[in-house]
Amino acid sequence: MELVDKASLQQYGERVLAEQEMGGFNFDLARRNEMIFKTLGSQSSTLPKAWKTGTTIVGILYADGVILGADTRATGGSEVVDKNCEKIHYIAPNIYCCGAGTAADTEKTTELIASKLELLRLSTGTPSRVITSLTQIKRMLYRYQGHIGAALILGGVDCHGPHLYSVHPHGSTQRLPYTTMGSGSLAAMAVFESRYQEDMAEGPAIELVRDSIRAGIFNDLGSGSNVDITVIRRDGTVNRLRTYENAAGNASQYRAAYPRVSKLTPPIGTTFVIEESFKPHKSTKKAESQSTESASAMDI
Repeated sequence: MELVDKASLQQYGERVLAEQEMGGFNFDLARRNEMIFKTLGSQSSTLPKAWKTGTTIVGILYADGVILGADTRATGGSEVVDKNCEKIHYIAPNIYCCGAGTAADTEKTTELIASKLELLRLSTGTPSRVITSLTQIKRMLYRYQGHIGAALILGGVDCHGPHLYSVHPHGSTQRLPYTTMGSGSLAAMAVFESRYQEDMAEGPAIELVRDSIRAGIFNDLGSGSNVDITVIRRDGTVNRLRTYENAAGNASQYRAAYPRVSKLTPPIGTTFVIEESFKPHKSTKKAESQSTESASAMDI
C-alpha cells in the first residue's frame, strides 16, 4: 500500500488497528503463495527451499583447560564442496571458536569479533576475556535476529579460568561443561553423555572429543572427512591439531580392500574406434606461438 496523502495514511492506520484488535492468525503468506502459483503456473510448483548445512562441532572442559573439536566437511546442498574446511576459528590468543551453519557467516562473524578484541587489547593492554568475546558475539547475532546463520561453540581460558559457551544464531547462549552443535550433534552428544567425567586428564579428554566427532562423521551425511582439535591450556599455551585424524580414510585404502570386479573393466579393443581427430583451438595455437617466440628471444 502506497501512502501518498493523509487519507491513505489514516486508512492504513485504521486497518492495522483493526487487525490487532481482531487477533488470530495471519494468512497473508498463504495468499501470497497462492498468487505465485496462479501467476507462474507449473513453473512454480515448488517454492525455493533453504539449503541444509552439515557439521559436527564439540567442546569440553577438562582439568587444565578447554578442548574444541570439529569435522572438516563443507556441503552445498547435497554436494561436498570442501573436504578439508577449517571450522575452528581464531578469536584471540587464548580464545577459539567452532562454527556451524553457513560457512561465510561463521568465518566473517569470527573475523569481525577477533578484530574488535585485538583493538581492545591494544587500547587496554590486557589479555582478552572470554565473557567479553561472548558478549560481542551474542549482541551481534541478536541484532540480526537469526539472519546470520552462525551457531558457535566458544572456548577459552582467561584470568578466571577455563570457559565454554554455546551460542545460537539468534543470540541465546549457554554455559556448559561440554556441548555439541551441528547436524551431527546428537551422535556426538551420545558419546559425551556416556563417557564424560569431571576434571579429566588431557589425553582421555582429547580421545573423547575425537570419538564424539567420529560419531558425527559416521552417523551424519553432512559431517565427514577429518577431525580437527584445538587444546587451550591454563598456562596460556595453545595446541592446534589440524587433521588430528583422517576418520574417513583414504580412497586408496578402500580400493585395496574392495578390488574392482574384472567384469566391470572391459579390455582394450572391446569398443571399436572408427575415427580419431583433434583440432586445436585458436587460442591454443596463439599461446604456443607466443611461447615459442619468447623462448627464442631469451636464447643467449
